[in-house]
Amino acid sequence: MADALIAVVLLLVAAAATVAVLQRDPARQAVVLSLLGLALAALFTVLQAPDVGLAQLAVGSAVTPLMILLTVRKVRRDGRRE
Repeated sequence: MADALIAVVLLLVAAAATVAVLQRDPARQAVVLSLLGLALAALFTVLQAPDVGLAQLAVGSAVTPLMILLTVRKVRRDGRRE
């Protein structure tokens, strides 16, 4: 049972990573990156590393995509002013 769950979560991680790479828009990449962070947090939890999973949940699915979205917003806003 545990092996099947690990396989499913690994497939989810691979799918999310592939979708993140194929996105052209940075804002969409940030959203997919957040989903990838959630999938990785689930994988770490399934692999019995809850401390790493919690860190991944905080940084990989919340802080990093937020920073990317704020940066994209600022760059787009500054580009329209010129």
